Amino acid sequence: MTAVIPQIRLTNRTFDELEIGESASLTRFVSEDDIKLFAATSGDVNPAHLDAAYAATDMFGHVVIHGMWTAALLSTLLGTQLPGPGTIYLGQDLRFRRPVAPGDTVTATVTVREKGPDKRVVLDTLCVNQHGKEVLSGQATVIAPTEKLSLPRIPVPEVALRRHGRFDQVLEQAKSLPALPTAVVHPCSPEAISATIEAKLEGLIEPVLVGPPHKIAAAAEKAGVSIEGLRIEATEHSHAAAAKAVELASSGAVHALMKGSLHTDELLGAVVAVQSGLRTERRISHVYVLDVPSYPKPLIVTDAAINIMPTLDQKRDICQNAIDLMHVLGVAEPLVAVLAAVETVNPAMPATLEAAALTVMAARGQITGAKVDGPLAFDNAINLDSARIKEIVSPVAGRADILVVPNLEAGNMLAKQLIYLAGADAAGLVLGARVPIILTSRSDTLRVRLVSAALAKLVAEHRTSATA
Repeated sequence: MTAVIPQIRLTNRTFDELEIGESASLTRFVSEDDIKLFAATSGDVNPAHLDAAYAATDMFGHVVIHGMWTAALLSTLLGTQLPGPGTIYLGQDLRFRRPVAPGDTVTATVTVREKGPDKRVVLDTLCVNQHGKEVLSGQATVIAPTEKLSLPRIPVPEVALRRHGRFDQVLEQAKSLPALPTAVVHPCSPEAISATIEAKLEGLIEPVLVGPPHKIAAAAEKAGVSIEGLRIEATEHSHAAAAKAVELASSGAVHALMKGSLHTDELLGAVVAVQSGLRTERRISHVYVLDVPSYPKPLIVTDAAINIMPTLDQKRDICQNAIDLMHVLGVAEPLVAVLAAVETVNPAMPATLEAAALTVMAARGQITGAKVDGPLAFDNAINLDSARIKEIVSPVAGRADILVVPNLEAGNMLAKQLIYLAGADAAGLVLGARVPIILTSRSDTLRVRLVSAALAKLVAEHRTSATA
């Protein structure tokens, strides 16, 4: 026999049923999300309610929540409990007594004060905090229902806040530095030339356009942007553009490369060529630097674009490149999770063996500047509860800053799942050469394009400072 789940219903109090002194209450905990949800639904983006730099604060320095959020609890009470469904809200007199901040618990109460003609009812309204201190008081006037109603209570919608603020500091820091001389390789599509101009206007790069001048001009005209005054290094085609851009970087004329409308392997082939002058002792590798709304800090996934089936030695370089970038971003000792399908070493699964080897290599100084652990499955690499349930003892599990994937296919799928299903922003950069290489996609948002350029600028500045 199937169990019947009782349905919660909202039952009102008609005008005739209401009694003087009758009251109803509800209690709500105030969270940071309440501030942001109120802003999202009301359109109130007053910095005093959202930004700690401008916000009113209480004696403990907590940001004070908008008073109308508290007042909304009274509206909820009147419409759902007393008098309940069928109530018509006519007016409200409010007096705000004390600030309310995230972490407080607010109890709202309405009490019938008087019943008048035309079914009008006046109710005293009061909100107090967890200490019993009055934060809001006043009176509400309503028209009470005359018909008895019992309606099903509709479940409160589940709402997820998508936060994208973890790149703000990167952009601010990069904009405070001089524009980065950057060779933009074959910017012969509207998307490529637009990305270039956007980065220039934000003060992130000083572009040198490398490619066929007539194609660059046509792309700019189609994109509706001006390239007047920009330096153009003329080449016949994309292959020559890659070679010329590498030459400019090798000579020090530019300090970064930016991919335009040519294939990635065409550009990187010129970078890693024996005579390029840009090779280092490191394997080049790609990083996705992700701002995942549901994750509390920036997250790197590597390598998802260059090394198809990296060897153990190449994975060491992939790890170190990502670690060095995290150092540039201010993370002194990043946590590196080497991913596999399981968190135990299994001889039948090569990824687990290489993950364990990388862990030992880090312990013995072959990978430096980070805590490295693996194999770890994705869930217990980024979720503390998952790691706890599986009884994993690890300095990395549940808190990873960097995810090192087994191969390109796994990394590419993981990064794109985070982008398209989890709403992540993902900036792309190639590391391991003597200059950073900015990789952007036609589907990237303006913000992502700018962050990619900002990351390159910070990397280049760090290298200049380190060699000065």
